[in-house]
Amino acid sequence: MTGVSSPKHERTGPDGVGAVPYLPLSSDDDVVASEQSLGKLVGDATQHVSTLIRAEVELAKSEVVAEAKKGLKGAIFFLVALVVGLYSSFFFFFFLGELLSEWLKRPAAFAIVFGLMLVTTIAAGFLGYLKVKKIKAPERTINSFKDTAAAFKPHRDDSPADHS
Repeated sequence: MTGVSSPKHERTGPDGVGAVPYLPLSSDDDVVASEQSLGKLVGDATQHVSTLIRAEVELAKSEVVAEAKKGLKGAIFFLVALVVGLYSSFFFFFFLGELLSEWLKRPAAFAIVFGLMLVTTIAAGFLGYLKVKKIKAPERTINSFKDTAAAFKPHRDDSPADHS
């Protein structure tokens, strides 16, 4: 199994995104930290911060791409609504109005055709709205960035200090 940046980023979601490869921060074969030189420790820290930032960017990218795909699907329904509403196969609807006018008065026949066009437009627009409504913020990325920021903040001791 490929390592992930944290247990929260495993492929457990329904969309399967979020698994971000990482370099382990330490291994069992490493020398004890007190025996390493300061330069080695700084180099390792720099490498780990770089890896962490790349993993965060990759996670953000994967979540944004998934949400953009949802938005595109919703936009397609809006496009269908627009096409049907504005350029609604004029000749077909004109034919339908004329056909209905054989049994009804002409104004009533064309009112029925207009109503059908309107219902089609509203239905496609509603379907588009439902698709776009499902778009949400990249919560895992936001939480991950918050966790990272909290890890880099200096920890303060809440006990009262003696200042003489």
